[in-house]
Amino acid sequence: MTPEELLTTTRSVRKRLDLSRPVPRELIERAITLALQAPTGSNRQDWHWVVVTDAGKRAKLAELYAKSYKAYRDLGPAPEERYPGDTDRAATQHRVMNSADYLAEHMAEVPVLLVPAIHVPGGKLPEGNQAGLWGSILPAVWSYMLAARTLGLGTAWTSLHLVYEKEAAELLGIPDHVRQAALIPTAFYTGETFKPAKRQPLSEVLHYDQW
Repeated sequence: MTPEELLTTTRSVRKRLDLSRPVPRELIERAITLALQAPTGSNRQDWHWVVVTDAGKRAKLAELYAKSYKAYRDLGPAPEERYPGDTDRAATQHRVMNSADYLAEHMAEVPVLLVPAIHVPGGKLPEGNQAGLWGSILPAVWSYMLAARTLGLGTAWTSLHLVYEKEAAELLGIPDHVRQAALIPTAFYTGETFKPAKRQPLSEVLHYDQW
C-alpha cells in the first residue's frame, strides 16, 4: 500500500480482531524491529517491549483493563452531552463506545497483548512537562501499529490498564525503573480492509503563527 493509504487506514481495531487465529511470533518481532527505527531522545533507545501471549497472563491483564475501563465508562458523559447539537458526531461516538465495550469484554481472548515500556531512572516520573520522556517511546508504538498494519494485523491503542500499572508490572515481572506506556492488543483482523475515518475539517484545527 502507499504511505498515504497506510496512514489513513490504520484504524483502532476492536470488534474486527480475529480472536481465534494465532499470530506468528515472527510477525510481532518484524513489527517491533521496524518500530525500533522511530525517533528516541538523545538516541538513548531506553524502550522495552513485553509481548504477552500466555493465556493466564492475558486474562489477568484483561481483568485490570476491564476494571479500569468500567470506571472510565461510568464517569464519561453521554455522546449527546459531549457533542450537543452534533448528531453525526454523537452517533459516531456511540459506535466507538460500543466497540470499546466489546474490546473490554474480549481483551483476554486477543492472541497478543503488547506492553511497550521505557526505562525511567529511579522509576519516578519527572515533574512538569513529560513530553521528552514519552516522546522517546510513543512514536515507536505508533510505528509498531503502522508496521502491524502492513503485515496484515490489526491493533488498538489502549492505556486504561495503567491505572493498575503496579499490578501489571508485578504480573509481568517488569522492574521498578521501567514504566509502561500503553497496552496494544494485536491480532489478524476480519474483513477486507479499512477506510479513512471522518475527522474534523482542517480549517477547525489549523493555526498559523498564532491561535
